[in-house]
Amino acid sequence: MKIQRIHHVAYRCHDAKATVQWYREHLGMEFVLAIAEDRVPSTHEADPYMHIFMDAGNGNVLAFFEIPHSPPMGRDGNTPPWVQHIAFKVGSLDDLTSTKARLEAAGIPVIGPTDHTIFQSIYFFDPNGHRLELAVDTATPEMNAKLDAVKWDMLDEWARTKRAPRHAAWMHEKELAGSR
Repeated sequence: MKIQRIHHVAYRCHDAKATVQWYREHLGMEFVLAIAEDRVPSTHEADPYMHIFMDAGNGNVLAFFEIPHSPPMGRDGNTPPWVQHIAFKVGSLDDLTSTKARLEAAGIPVIGPTDHTIFQSIYFFDPNGHRLELAVDTATPEMNAKLDAVKWDMLDEWARTKRAPRHAAWMHEKELAGSR
């Protein structure tokens, strides 16, 4: 078997309707489906929910569950907030900067653009506290080839040492030069 694509990725939300409106207004995602049940189909537990689905482009679907009878949602206190996030690809640097301006004009704090050498991105939070990233690829074919050539060596070294391998240090050279 070969995976074809992600069918959907699901997260929890505080308010399904407000979540649909926010993603439509700020990220232009269309609302594609709502499913509501009194029982969870897989476990048969009595736990009413609203399950909403948003079109994230190219067959990708971002879904949310509003589960009002469960304890309030929280975060994994042992994982830094910057780790768990949803990243969406955008088409250009202009898209990235214009979206940043629109988000900020709507009162949404935005970090970035952050230059990751092979892509640039901005970061912000949705109304449910989920960290989002918009990213535009900036890598050249040569950069991608260099990273592809060292990926297994990097992973093996990390597995042995739990220290950042230097195989792709070139990605951060300009950043390091600027801090000297």
